[in-house]
Amino acid sequence: MAQKNVDKKIPACFGELETVFPKCKNGLRNTPETCLACRHKTECLRSAIDGVGGLKIREEFVDRAYTSGTMGFMERWSKKKEIKRRLEKKIKGSR
Repeated sequence: MAQKNVDKKIPACFGELETVFPKCKNGLRNTPETCLACRHKTECLRSAIDGVGGLKIREEFVDRAYTSGTMGFMERWSKKKEIKRRLEKKIKGSR
C-alpha cells in the first residue's frame, strides 16, 4: 500500500523540457529511458511542450523542414511568425 502513495507523487523533474525531452548529440530531441519508465511521462511531456520551450521546439521543427526542402519560404515565414506571436503572448501572460 505504501508503494501506491509513492507512485502518485509527481517527480521534481516534472515538466522540465531539457530533462524530459533533451537534445541529443545529433541535434534531435529524444526522451530518456528513465522518463519512459515513469508513469507520469505523458502528462509531464505535455506540460513541458505547452510551455515557452515547446514553442521553441516547434520553431526547430519548422527550421528543419525548411532546411530539408519539405517546406517553402512563405510557409516557413508564416509558421515562424505565428510561433513568435504565440511566444510573445505566453511571455506577457506569465508576467
